[in-house]
Amino acid sequence: MDFKFDIIWDYAPLFWKGTLYTILISISGVALGSILGLFVGFGKMSRRWYLRWPMQSYINFFRGTPLLVQIYIVHFGLMPLLLGKTNSIAAAITALTLNAAAYTAEIYRAGIQSIDKGQAEAAHSLGMTHFQTMRFIILPQAIRRMIPAFGNEFIVLVKDSSLTALITAPEIMYWAGVMKGQYIRIWEPYLTAAFIYFILTYSLSKLLNWIERKANRQ
Repeated sequence: MDFKFDIIWDYAPLFWKGTLYTILISISGVALGSILGLFVGFGKMSRRWYLRWPMQSYINFFRGTPLLVQIYIVHFGLMPLLLGKTNSIAAAITALTLNAAAYTAEIYRAGIQSIDKGQAEAAHSLGMTHFQTMRFIILPQAIRRMIPAFGNEFIVLVKDSSLTALITAPEIMYWAGVMKGQYIRIWEPYLTAAFIYFILTYSLSKLLNWIERKANRQ
């Protein structure tokens, strides 16, 4: 196999730029998705059907349809409808946020429901409100149990962000595609992209393992 390192070197600045955009899109998606997912998760656990049913439908839709379809709907439909025009990076972040919210909502639900109900009852008997019980008793314990699931979701989101290359978001796979088109080469662009994704996800998994160990010691 004739592997040309020189063309990788030529594209190094663009792959670096793509890596930064991948990190930006992924972090924004998981951060905003976690905030939105918190409300969706609480809505799903609500005893009121008019709150529970829309949140359940939201989760079912985003977990039951391909992420690529969601990206296209946001980029070609939602963004032009709401803003009059679209932007690939904003569309990528929005689509990943909406998708991540559906999965993090289930992580919140599973984490909160894993805490013994007796603790909430004890807190209420001491005069704590529902908000105080969640804030000081339930969530601190539940969040520690959620860390591995959140880590997996983050790693999945980093890899799934490669789909946003199809709406020309200038992340890693976008520049791999440009490099492939210019040089009509396969191995150099895609092995370089694979290597960068591996470094990102491996570093992230190590960081999350460290956070999990530190949280468990507290």
